[in-house]
Amino acid sequence: MKHTGSCHCGNLRLEFESALDPAEMEVRACQCGFCRKHAARAMADPQGLLTVRVADESRLNRYVFGYRTAEYLICRDCGVYVAAATVGEESPRAIAIVNAMDHRQLFARAPLSVTYDSETRTERVERRRDRWMPVVVEVAAAAGAD
Repeated sequence: MKHTGSCHCGNLRLEFESALDPAEMEVRACQCGFCRKHAARAMADPQGLLTVRVADESRLNRYVFGYRTAEYLICRDCGVYVAAATVGEESPRAIAIVNAMDHRQLFARAPLSVTYDSETRTERVERRRDRWMPVVVEVAAAAGAD
């Protein structure tokens, strides 16, 4: 199954491929300050694939904090947080934000409240390798580029 989503203005588009029924997928609500402030509900299928298409890279904010092991992808224009992707990994992994999905109501499970504050950097990287999904970030060529 393919599911689509985007930020509000459409600069960041998501395509999520998974064999799982979205109604049965685990949805997580991280309790860090960033996720709480965004009311983020995240999901991933380790066997799936997330593609993030960026129309204008200058309008993409790759926010990092904490251990700096992931980039939180936010549209600079409309402010919508759409996904988080690992950095420095040979095989990047990601989560998608349910609120950015076109048919978010399909991801109907109540979010599981999770806290990762006690994780070491190594534990965090390992958890993401195990639980997040493969990701491809495609950036459109800049206008006028040869």
